[in-house]
This record gives sequence, C-alpha cells and structure tokens, in this order.
Amino acid sequence: MPDPPESWGVGSHAHLLVGALAHSSRWRGVLAESEDLPHLVEALDEVLRKLGGTARRWRFDRMATVCYPSSGQLTRTFAAVAKYYGTGVDICPPRRGNRKGVVEKANHSAAQRWWRTLPDGLSVEQAQSGVDKLAKRMDARRRQVDGAATTVGELADAEVLLELPRLPYPAEVDTSRTVTAQALVPFAGNFYSVPPGLVGLRVHVRHRLGADHLDIATAGRAVIARHRIAPRGSGQTVRDAGHVVALEQAALAAFSDRAPCKTKVRRPLSDAAEAEADRLRTERAGGSTAERVVVDLTHYAAVADRLRRAPEPQEGTQE
Repeated sequence: MPDPPESWGVGSHAHLLVGALAHSSRWRGVLAESEDLPHLVEALDEVLRKLGGTARRWRFDRMATVCYPSSGQLTRTFAAVAKYYGTGVDICPPRRGNRKGVVEKANHSAAQRWWRTLPDGLSVEQAQSGVDKLAKRMDARRRQVDGAATTVGELADAEVLLELPRLPYPAEVDTSRTVTAQALVPFAGNFYSVPPGLVGLRVHVRHRLGADHLDIATAGRAVIARHRIAPRGSGQTVRDAGHVVALEQAALAAFSDRAPCKTKVRRPLSDAAEAEADRLRTERAGGSTAERVVVDLTHYAAVADRLRRAPEPQEGTQE
C-alpha cells in the first residue's frame, strides 16, 4: 500500500498480508511492519486465526520470502513454516494473475474501500481495526449455489478447515524503535520501559512468536530490559520497578539550588512595547475603538420586575 501515514515510520509503503478462501472468497487482512520471514509468519498466523483454520494448501505469488522468484522453488525456511502448519504450498506461475483472482479481488476491495480514505491521524492498531470491520462486512455478499441464495459468510462457515497449532511458528521478530523522553519504547500499541539515559537512541525489540515476554536490546545486541508482552493495541505502559527508581533519581539529580532563579530582575519595556502603549492611549482618548463600557443593573432589574407580572387583558378581548 503506497503513501502510508508518516507516524507509522514504515517508509514509502505499508504491507498488508491478505488471505482468502478460494471456495467462499472470505478474506482477512493483517498489517505487517515488513515482508521479512518473521513478520510474514506473524501476519500469516493472525490471518489464519481470523479465518478460523487453514486450508490443505496455500497459494502464494512469487515473493522472495516464500520462494526464489526466478525458479519458483520454495525456500527452506518457509518450507519449515508450511510443515509446522501441516499444509502444502503452490507457487503461482509468472504473469498468471488469474491463478489467485479471489485474493486479488480482496486486495482491490481493501485498497478502494479502506486504504483510499484512511485518515493520517490513525495508528496502526486503529487502521487494523478498520481492515477487520471491512472484511467482516464483506462476508454479507450474496451468492447463488445450485439455485439457492446464500452469503459468503455462510459458505465459509461450511468449509472444512484444518485446525491450527496452539502457538504460532516460533519465529523471532526483531524491530527497531526510538526511546521516548520518558524512557519508554513504543511497540504494538503499548509502551515498555528502559533504563534512563537512552532517550532518542534506536533500540531493538525482539520477541519469539508465542512467547509471553520480549527483550529490548541496544544496537550492539546487549539486552537491557525484559518485559511481559501486553495485549496488542491495549495502550498499556509496562514499567520495571528498577527503571522507575532510576528514572526518579535521574530526574531529581537534574534539580540544583546552586543557581537559583533570579526573580528580582528589572526588565524595562522595550521600544516596541512603549510604542504600542502610546497607540492604545491615543485610541482610548479619541474614543475610536477603546471606549469604556458601563453596565447599569437597574435596567435589568426593571425588565425582570415587569416580566414577573402577568400582562393585563386589553378591553374588548375575551379570556
């Protein structure tokens, strides 16, 4: 997807992995940070769990993470992923887009109905929620099967899918983040603490899919923090007790009474301020723009007293 919001920090393109069931055309999509193997496996597992299972075979285009584009031969690393989920992999022939027309139509729907009108201020998690809502609405599309009216959702619910493993394939995801001024690292819609003194530096967030913790390491791969993984997009701030104490000590050490603030310093008006004051005095004296407004409350009291009494009926009128 071209031209993503700058706040995402993903460059000139965002990556949306779309998976569709060939028979019913139900599809689900997941935003991925990149197209390397760990992020692809992470997004692939989420797509399969959103679909409710996996088919016996997967069909992929010739992306370099899955196969060698020149020959179409499956890579050894992705073959291990397919074996873990108990499926086979079919690679589309070159320049044969009709071999995966179902997913291409899903891509078209996502691009025209979601990505084209996506606001700039949304986070990745909010954008993901928009993809999920669109995909679920598309399940209401009508279909005719043997003369009987049905929907995409009903066809998909009747499909027989293989069960998924309890945990995702144990790939290790490594992403780069910048430490904030509060010594926090943003990741997957949450914030994780690091020791103070790293503000503005780039660190690596590493976690193994299916694990319940993540590691934060420096550019030299030295692990400086380990936290439990909060639910994606929950907005939690996970802090280590030692990091909190160190941050407080660093903040208190920044205060000093050696150079107190000088409150009794004379600051005369500048020439521009004097000129502006003269202009205001002239306008007030002339009564052009700055006139004194006097509010007389007796007028309001008279109006209120008149409104308290009901008006007397006029002659010649009937009640």
